[in-house]
Amino acid sequence: MKFKILIFLLIFNSCTVNYTKQENRTAYNTRGFAYIYNTSDYENKIIKDKMNNEILQISHYALKSGTLVKLINPKTKDTIVLKNYRQIKFPEFYKILITKPVAERINLNKDLPYVEVLEIKKNKSFVAEKAKIYNEEKKISNKAPVASVEISNISKNKIKTTKLRGEKIFILIASFYSSDVADFLKKRIAKDIPAFDIRKLKTKKINNKKINLISGPYKAINLVKNDYILLKKFGFEELEIYIYE
Repeated sequence: MKFKILIFLLIFNSCTVNYTKQENRTAYNTRGFAYIYNTSDYENKIIKDKMNNEILQISHYALKSGTLVKLINPKTKDTIVLKNYRQIKFPEFYKILITKPVAERINLNKDLPYVEVLEIKKNKSFVAEKAKIYNEEKKISNKAPVASVEISNISKNKIKTTKLRGEKIFILIASFYSSDVADFLKKRIAKDIPAFDIRKLKTKKINNKKINLISGPYKAINLVKNDYILLKKFGFEELEIYIYE
């Protein structure tokens, strides 16, 4: 068994950084779904700490409190830069925890809260005024309750599948320099994750030096989440999610 694991690790040395952690950490940058905070999630212990759903707040469990984070809505190009409020634990399928006013500020689709998350590292050339940092004191009225699809509760409640209009979601599992390695991993997933639908796995040639192993397309967020969790349990450190119309 140890021998098989060793071979697997050696093969993965040939793939790009998408799967492995870097010792010299660069600024955090990823795309995926935002978790829109709801008070009931804290009460039900899905979220480990409270947030104020009447003001602009964000949280990421891996970034230090006070870290500047830029959120981008890829569809509308709306952006906002905020300080990481606190390191709060939330379901790992999501990339960032945000309050409802943040979702409204960048015009996120509540049924498909897809965002790009970019850590901003402070340096001499950084101008805070241009970053448009909105402090916690700048309150926004919260006239209506949060109306988002609670896909975090699918393990406890009856699954409500929300089909998307036009959009197709893909999971980028890993990138390789060799199609043989990508095919090898595809077979490993089929063998070691029997619950995974092998028909969803595809290899996509990006250029002569890059082959992507992807899963999809998905037309419902819950289906993406289920496969994402299966792949994480298999051992992938970082999985990217992409949306195409």
